Amino acid sequence: MQKEWYEIKGGKRLEGTVTISGAKNASVAIIPAAVLAGETCVLENLPHIQDVQSFKEILEELGVTVDYTDGDCMRIDSRTLKNTKALSEAVSSMRASYYLLGALLGRFHEVELALPGGCVIGARPIDQHIKGMRALGAEVELDCEKNIVRAKAQKLVGAEIYFDVVSVGATINVMLAASMAEGTTVLSNVAKEPHVVDVANFLNMMGATVKGAGTDVIRITGKPKLHGCGYAIIPDQIETGTFMIAAAATMGDVIIKNVIPTHMESVSAKLMESGARVIEGDDGRDFYLRVIMNERPRAINIKTLPYPGFPTDLQQPIMAYLCASNGVSAINETIFENRFNHVKELRRMGASISMKDSNTAKVKGIPSLRGADIYASDLRAGASLMVAGLAASGTTNVHNIHFIDRGYEFLESKLCALGAEVKRREK
Repeated sequence: MQKEWYEIKGGKRLEGTVTISGAKNASVAIIPAAVLAGETCVLENLPHIQDVQSFKEILEELGVTVDYTDGDCMRIDSRTLKNTKALSEAVSSMRASYYLLGALLGRFHEVELALPGGCVIGARPIDQHIKGMRALGAEVELDCEKNIVRAKAQKLVGAEIYFDVVSVGATINVMLAASMAEGTTVLSNVAKEPHVVDVANFLNMMGATVKGAGTDVIRITGKPKLHGCGYAIIPDQIETGTFMIAAAATMGDVIIKNVIPTHMESVSAKLMESGARVIEGDDGRDFYLRVIMNERPRAINIKTLPYPGFPTDLQQPIMAYLCASNGVSAINETIFENRFNHVKELRRMGASISMKDSNTAKVKGIPSLRGADIYASDLRAGASLMVAGLAASGTTNVHNIHFIDRGYEFLESKLCALGAEVKRREK
């Protein structure tokens, strides 16, 4: 296996226009949701990322016919799907494969699934997923020795389900199963993220009845059969935020197209608080955000929260940005444990970061980071290190970029088009 890394010659001001790809977090939920139809679904605006390719391979292993040769479009024909056992290494290596639990249970009333991985940012348990499936009438068994979850039901029946914690994954997974359950399901204390709404819209396009996505309560009236449809994935909120932060970190002036500005309000607010200008516009075809930064950022405080709060997936990139702030910033991670694995890498670049505990960091700004050899430990840590390398003086080599490939489409070419010096190297 060839090892690849990014070589970044930092200190280049990002300028120009970049177009955002389809949302990773929506794509990896909508692709498995398509098997609920038992017909053909055509998904458009999918990002060219490793997680999408992995899901194609997983579906093909289950007997689904997948055509993914036409740009950002994937045709999924699940009429041939007969196998409800998803136990391959591809399943266990990707976190989002757990959406097959709700999709296969909803359509076939049985599923055997390898417990997924795909990241190293805390336990991220699936207890709320299991609670929801049991409430719908499924018998769920965890085989910890084999690392498998099994679920089976004679029939699924709607229920009132209150999630003990706000969980995007559990909200979507139970929504998938409930869309084909008998009667009405009411989900309370649900996640409100844009990709939750996107999945609900996709289910409705297939003939489901899902109301309230984006609010505190989602009501789902189950249908015995869903049908195929065409659907375009929303723009990626996290890619948008990453480019917004990168623009500010490099004292840049970047127009970011194909965005939904309301999804970015918490990020825009924090960047403006730090001294950046964020301008919302409409060119007649697309909405865009323009980020302009002309000075060293002011220190700010960040607390990650469920949407519409500041996204946990952008906590790591904005920490890299704040390493060169004028003052001391406090960052409090409330969503996931162990999401500060990037701190030691930023310290290699000269960052002054102290840890109060496993979820709280203080960042004392320095004039500039300096280039170093650094190693990504997960997808968003990789994004953080890319931001750091772009802003730093000298050359930065970012290793373990297979994590970055999981979630960012054509990252180096997009950055280079903005004036960055980024090369993918291999040995």
